Amino acid sequence: MTTRLSTATLPAIRTAVTPAYTRAGLTAGIVHFGVGNFHRAHQAVYLDALFNLGEGHDWALVGAGVRAADEAMRQKLMGQDWFTTVVEQEADHSAAHITGAMIDYLPPGDSAAVIARLADPAIRIVSLTITEGGYYIDPASQTFDPTHPDIAHDAAHFDAPKTAFGLILAGLVRRREAGIAPFTVMSCDNIPGNGHVTENAVAGLAALIHPELAEWVKTSVAFPNGMVDRITPATSEREKTLLANQFGIDDAWPVFCESFKQWVLEDNFPAGRPALEKVGVQFVPDVAPYEHMKIRILNGGHATIAYPAGLLDIHYVHEAMEHPLVAAFLKKVEAEEIIPVVPPVPDTDLDAYFALCERRFANPKIGDTVRRLALDGSNRQPKFIIPSALDRIRDGQSVTGLALVSALWCRYCFGTTDSGAVIEPNDPNWDRLNAQAIKAKDNPKAWLEMADIYGDLAKAPDFVAAFTKALNALWMQGTARTLERYLADQH
Repeated sequence: MTTRLSTATLPAIRTAVTPAYTRAGLTAGIVHFGVGNFHRAHQAVYLDALFNLGEGHDWALVGAGVRAADEAMRQKLMGQDWFTTVVEQEADHSAAHITGAMIDYLPPGDSAAVIARLADPAIRIVSLTITEGGYYIDPASQTFDPTHPDIAHDAAHFDAPKTAFGLILAGLVRRREAGIAPFTVMSCDNIPGNGHVTENAVAGLAALIHPELAEWVKTSVAFPNGMVDRITPATSEREKTLLANQFGIDDAWPVFCESFKQWVLEDNFPAGRPALEKVGVQFVPDVAPYEHMKIRILNGGHATIAYPAGLLDIHYVHEAMEHPLVAAFLKKVEAEEIIPVVPPVPDTDLDAYFALCERRFANPKIGDTVRRLALDGSNRQPKFIIPSALDRIRDGQSVTGLALVSALWCRYCFGTTDSGAVIEPNDPNWDRLNAQAIKAKDNPKAWLEMADIYGDLAKAPDFVAAFTKALNALWMQGTARTLERYLADQH
């Protein structure tokens, strides 16, 4: 028998930790764009923990979205009074707790309602988890693309914007006109310098409207950089069933995640902020070293195992870590080519950090899928893999392993595994990637012709040669044999 999650049923739920605070005592202080699983397992969890201490009750969350698909999440959460069940999964235990940090969710597409809430003086932070691909970044230059049709639309229809950045800018302008101080804009996405990237997007859109407005954004609005980390797979019927069977809770969209979490933030919040340092958030003068470490080692590690595992028909990430070739491939690429080009991080041993990542990847209960790791490579490779390769080329070092990672991605985008099973489209740019991968089977350099992804790396003779050799080996020998030869230094 299960209990349907809601305010009314909360007292009856004994199998999960429930909020120690009264929801009626919360008031909104943050509008968050992108209410997905990661946000609900990360930022919302930290805020819930703070509220449970009896503090920060004027920093509750209001959700917002810009995609049509966001309405499904809104409806499910509204049906359970905005509560979320978060289940932490480790090899030897599972624990559930119910968070109540979100108190409202604005209807996606209702730009007037969103702008009005953003103009509310009580809102002092606007945060985002809109994925790496949501920032309108040109992959090769890693700079804001003002020519994107979505951005062009918002510049031409500033009274009814469709993007998160258009809505944020409209909210800032409304506050400026009313003499209300700007809110802080805080990205919680896995992007190097995510605060700078967000500033470039908001100011870049403003520049299309009026240069003076762009200058005001740059001088008046704070965009702190931050590093976020928690492995959080997508929710499927598997997770809903596990929650019902193990904890007796009926949640329309629960979140399953690992127990580990990390959040490192620059303390740049002129309009104020919740006291998140009391619940484990690290506030530091410079986030960049932590970002580099996480994006290169952890996210780069995910990218390293995703494509060989996918080609070998491995479904779950922990199963990939149990495969001796995939696990050894990850260790060799990290040790020889990724970690050596990661700058030092204060009070951190990079080898120990990677060992922690290995243990996290191997968690057998998290249910993270290889397909999720392989998703959206056209946005992730330029952030997680290609920068390490560029650093090594610059220093005259080998890129054999990183070129093989890239060749595995290309082979994956061909659309079949080594066994011949079909790989369903797994990237917003899948049609383009698939077409290039088909060409690259006979002409590997065709894959590197995607200059917006590879940039200068495609012009580096050592990388081109290593990539060409790796892709040819994958087609002639298959994934397993290619990994074996790489591991034996026979590449």
